[in-house]
Amino acid sequence: MKQLLEFLGVILLIQGAVGLLNELTGWLGGWGAVQHLTFVDGYELYLSIAMIVLACALFAAAESRRFG
Repeated sequence: MKQLLEFLGVILLIQGAVGLLNELTGWLGGWGAVQHLTFVDGYELYLSIAMIVLACALFAAAESRRFG
């Protein structure tokens, strides 16, 4: 379970960072999943920040697991 939480955290951290980088600089336009979601038009920056925060929460949850 700990490895699953860490894996999901890494995926969310990468996607959030790519989305944030795209919104602030315009680089890596087609790489992030956030830019392909049409129902979040206008909220990509907030969703990218939320993904990074969720990744940190997943890392904290993985560290709190004792075994596994």
